[in-house]
Amino acid sequence: MNSNKIYSTSRTVVSKEIDELNHVNNVVYVQWVQDVAKMHWEELTKYVSGNNYIWVVLKHEIDYKNQAALGDVVTLKTWVGETAGVKSVRHVDIYKDDILLVTAKTTWCLLNSKTFKPTRITENITNLLLQQ
Repeated sequence: MNSNKIYSTSRTVVSKEIDELNHVNNVVYVQWVQDVAKMHWEELTKYVSGNNYIWVVLKHEIDYKNQAALGDVVTLKTWVGETAGVKSVRHVDIYKDDILLVTAKTTWCLLNSKTFKPTRITENITNLLLQQ
């Protein structure tokens, strides 16, 4: 992980994210993984005119290590890994203070936003993904 390439955001756990075991439901972590990826992409492309791309998930790999509860402040950190062809791997770590709660590795596919067909990741897009 190259720390100067990390996008980070924090959030507070709310009641609708808690399950019957009184901690954040596993499905919520998946949503957070997708949310932080989208936030990072939007941040990277906010000054790019004519953004004609969207990303779709091909695969999630998630390891649940610890729990978060109602009112906890969690930090989501994401960075881009291997990127080639039409696929890009994104990593997400979720922390409560210094405690690692979740690690995730998601494989995304780049699509043309008009045709919804897979689109090769150009050098310009790779350069966007690897900045921060």
